[in-house]
Amino acid sequence: MSYSRIYLQAGRDEAVRRFHPWVFSRAIGRMEGELADGDIVEVYDRKGEYLATGHYHDGSIAVRLFSFAATAGGPVTPDVAYWTEKLTRIRALRQAILSDSKGVTNCYRLVHGEGDGCTGLIIDMYNGVAVVQAHSIGMHRERMLIADALRAVFGDDLQAVYDKSAETLPDQYGATVQNGYLFGRTPVPHPVQENGHTFLVDWITGQKTGFFLDQRDNRSLLAQYAPGKKVLNAFCYSGGFSVYALNAGAEQVHSVDVSKKAIDLTNQNVDANLGDGVDGAQHEAYADDVMHYLKAHDHQYDVVVLDPPAYAKSLSARHRAVQGYKRLNAEGLRRVAKGGILFTFSCSQVVDRELFYNTIVAAAIEAGRQVRVLHHLSQPADHPVSLFHPEGSYLKGLVLWVE
Repeated sequence: MSYSRIYLQAGRDEAVRRFHPWVFSRAIGRMEGELADGDIVEVYDRKGEYLATGHYHDGSIAVRLFSFAATAGGPVTPDVAYWTEKLTRIRALRQAILSDSKGVTNCYRLVHGEGDGCTGLIIDMYNGVAVVQAHSIGMHRERMLIADALRAVFGDDLQAVYDKSAETLPDQYGATVQNGYLFGRTPVPHPVQENGHTFLVDWITGQKTGFFLDQRDNRSLLAQYAPGKKVLNAFCYSGGFSVYALNAGAEQVHSVDVSKKAIDLTNQNVDANLGDGVDGAQHEAYADDVMHYLKAHDHQYDVVVLDPPAYAKSLSARHRAVQGYKRLNAEGLRRVAKGGILFTFSCSQVVDRELFYNTIVAAAIEAGRQVRVLHHLSQPADHPVSLFHPEGSYLKGLVLWVE
C-alpha cells in the first residue's frame, strides 16, 4: 500500500534519525498527496531517503511517528499483523516487569504512548479487559486494527476491549466520537488485583481509564511506612494509598477528596479488602476540599500523602501551579507529626523535577520544618520513557522525613 509522503527540510532530519517521535510543522519542506488529519504518512529527508512512518495532523506537531527505518528496516504497512507483532513484544516486556510483583497483579499499563513506540496510544489492562485511549486522530482511526491485534495477542484471556478516547482527542474530532466497547462486554465496576490488593475499576465513568496505575510502586513503598501509623491520604480518588496502608496494618487512615463519587469509590475499595486484620473501623473518609480540610483540622499524622491532580497542563499555567504546590505542601507539612513522613507528588508535565524539588524546599521553609529526603519517586516501569522523548516523564514525587 502506498501512502502520502512528507519531505523534511535540509538539516531537519536529525531528530527523526535520533528516534524523536514528533515531526514539527516547521521542519517540513514539502508534502505529496492530499492529506487529512489522521492519515498515515511516510517521512523522507530532502534527498528522498525514507526515515519513518506516522500519523499526520494539521498542527504544530505535524506527524506522530510509530515506526522508524533504522528499527523496521524500511516502510511498514500498519495492518493487524504489524500491530500484533508490536503488541506481542510490548506484552513480553510487561510480563518481565510484573514478574516481581508483591502478590497477584492483573492490572497494568500495556502501552504507554511514545515510551512504547506507539505515540498517541494508551492501553491499560484490567484483569482481562483492555481500555484503549487514543490521544491522536490517527491512532483512533487504527482502533479496530488494534482491538483485533489485542485479541490475537491475548486470545481467550481477553474478555473485552473498551475505547475511552472521546475525552482525549482533539476537541472538534472528539465531539464526534462516542466511547464504547470494540469487542466483548463486561460489567463495571470490575474487580482487579494489584500486589494482592483488590480494587474495583469503572472505566466507563471513572477518571482517565478508571484507575491510577502509575502509583503502583509508590503505594507499595507507602506500605513499608504505614504499620501502626496514623495516615492521611489527600486527593484519595479511589483510595489506592488508603487500601495499601490499611492492609499493611495502619492504626488509622483518613481519606479526603472533594468528590463525593471518589469517596464512595474509596469506601467500596476499603470494603473489598476487609479481613486479615482490616475491619473498616480504622478508616474514615471525608468529601471535602483538601486545603479546607488541612486548615480546618489540627490532626497530626504520622504519614501524609499529597497526590493532587495536575495543577498545570500548559506552560502559561506553570507559575500559578507552583504557587499552588507550595501552599499545599506547606499546609501538609504542618499536619505531619514530629518524626513523620510526607509523600508528595506532582503529575504536571510542565513542572519538572528540579522545579518541583525547589517548590517543596520553599514549602518547608514556609512551614518552618526541618526535612530530609528519603526517596525520589517516579512512574513505574510499565510507564516507560523513551530516551529520545523525555517529555514522557511526568510523575515525580518525594518521600520526606519531617523532624
